[in-house]
Amino acid sequence: MKHALLWLAIFFAAFIWSAIQPYDRFTWVLEVIPAVIGLAVLALTYRRFKLTGLLYSLILIHCIILMIGGHYSYAKVPLFDDFKLWFDWSRNNYDKLGHFAQGFVPAVIVREIVIRRGIINGRVWQNVFSVAFCLAFSAFYELVEWWVAVATGDGADAFLGTQGYVWDTQSDMGFALLGAIISVLLLSRWHDRQMAALSD
Repeated sequence: MKHALLWLAIFFAAFIWSAIQPYDRFTWVLEVIPAVIGLAVLALTYRRFKLTGLLYSLILIHCIILMIGGHYSYAKVPLFDDFKLWFDWSRNNYDKLGHFAQGFVPAVIVREIVIRRGIINGRVWQNVFSVAFCLAFSAFYELVEWWVAVATGDGADAFLGTQGYVWDTQSDMGFALLGAIISVLLLSRWHDRQMAALSD
């Protein structure tokens, strides 16, 4: 219970900070909605399907990434403006961190559900499915961005955050795929131990 209260305190502190004078209110709403939906889902499932501590921590980090992007807009996060100067980047690449997280964190979510619910047998196929799901979700998210852009016109520029990069959509999906693969490779054993502890 203490961990849950700490999790909520950090979430709401980041949420409130993010909501104070964001760069663009419409962009803020679009970027923060997934974090709010995630909180609602976690609250509704907490007693029936408690997740591993690793997964709750990763979800919180992902929510904070979304809230920072919502507050500044992904193209204007100050630290990544500094990185742009230091590394001679042509653009602010905070959105690539966001898309990397879009693969890294959901890979663990999918993996946990698939393994604990016994949906797919065999660790290799469980991991393959987790990575493939993340790539499919990333592609779907790019379609959502397109639909928002068509529906709102110029109002979606900050949400899209392409910054004139012609391969933005493809690189977003590539970063999500990379994040999912690295997540499965790096975290599987740690994740397995935490899931085993939950079932004890």
